[in-house]
Amino acid sequence: MSDAFRKWIRDKGVSEVECLVPDMNGVLRGKVWPAQKFLQSAETGSLRLPSSVFTLTVTGDYADGDSEESFGDPDIILRPDISSLCVAPGFKTPTAFVFADAYDHAGEPWEIAPRHVLRRVLKLYEDIGWRLTIAPELEFYLTQVNSDPDLPLIPPLGRSGRSETAPQPYGLEAVTEFEDIIEDIYESAETASLHLDTMIHESGTAQLEINFNHGEPIHLCDQVMVFKRIVRQVALARGVYATFMAKPMEGQPGSAMHLHISAADIATGQNLFATKDGELTDACRHFVGGLQTLLPDVAPLFAPNVNSFRRMRPGHSAPINLQWGYDNRSCGLRVPISDPANKRIENRLPGADSNPYLAVAASLICGYIGLRDKLEPTPLVQGNAYRYPRTLPRTLDEALERFLACAPAAELLGPAFVEAFGRIKSHELSAFEGVISSWERDHLLLKV
Repeated sequence: MSDAFRKWIRDKGVSEVECLVPDMNGVLRGKVWPAQKFLQSAETGSLRLPSSVFTLTVTGDYADGDSEESFGDPDIILRPDISSLCVAPGFKTPTAFVFADAYDHAGEPWEIAPRHVLRRVLKLYEDIGWRLTIAPELEFYLTQVNSDPDLPLIPPLGRSGRSETAPQPYGLEAVTEFEDIIEDIYESAETASLHLDTMIHESGTAQLEINFNHGEPIHLCDQVMVFKRIVRQVALARGVYATFMAKPMEGQPGSAMHLHISAADIATGQNLFATKDGELTDACRHFVGGLQTLLPDVAPLFAPNVNSFRRMRPGHSAPINLQWGYDNRSCGLRVPISDPANKRIENRLPGADSNPYLAVAASLICGYIGLRDKLEPTPLVQGNAYRYPRTLPRTLDEALERFLACAPAAELLGPAFVEAFGRIKSHELSAFEGVISSWERDHLLLKV
């Protein structure tokens, strides 16, 4: 453990350290250690967790079932990523967060861990001299406390004592309705050293969006994870819920995690998506060609839940295909208006419910295959992209079938990861299919 790490712990007066390990669903797992015990354990390699944390479903079950390995459940060794260290806001005891990577006892990366999956994808780009940068835009809803999952969510009361009843996109008065919560979020985010840009009121009732400043992909995914935790804690402290479900309320827009992706030459810093005159490069076209060709086949990585597919419907501010266009938000892939140095691609497909490491890995692996195989994109479109046929799966069932059959992506993401992720999602889908919904009781109980 470095002296700088020890000094940081001492100077910040940290008493406890939460070691964060994102699982397959982007749920934070881990342990809390007294600071000195954490430092000692990190030095001796005794920071450990059961490897089964990477087979947990969103329902809390283990997807391994009765396999021989599941009964053994060997430990993984955690190595803290010191670059992710930050002060944890909102704790009575001075606490720090640090993300940790998982390794086996031979010192090899635990290949199905989401941070390793993304790191493996980034290495492919590093090997061809590319440096990738991302900037997420994350949407979420505030709702009244909902203790009964059979009841629909409703917007919370604002400062005026009233709930929103109509869309208020970019509404300044609407934002000030939740000024206390927003100020608490910004204050906590600053304490945790998050690199936030702007927050706006989105199209849904009590729906907000936060923009992150661009940066290195793993670092930005870490920031998204910490931000989600902060928002939930701040909301609860104010007596409301915050949800990152993709489609939490009927008749309202879904919540996305749009990803702005840019690429630069490692040696020169030159933007690889635009010429000096601002024209799109062949590399950009091939990158987009890869996204168009393969993103529909890896949909569970950016739309991981049954609820995710309720968001991607025409007229609900979410794409249904992979058309691309300049400054066109009906397209799955948008080219924002910018100068040549900031030319980028916005992937509008990922939901706010997705695991950020896997959503980014999916985007980048598809782009990489497009570059490698020189895939050509379709022509840029103008106007309503919803008039083009749907190319995205309609359900998680269909999406999983396509994902497990996508050999080009599986080869680069890692067969072990694809098998483990598919097993988890199949387990969750099976659990969902056993539930009888209120819609079925309402319309079928006394009619059929």
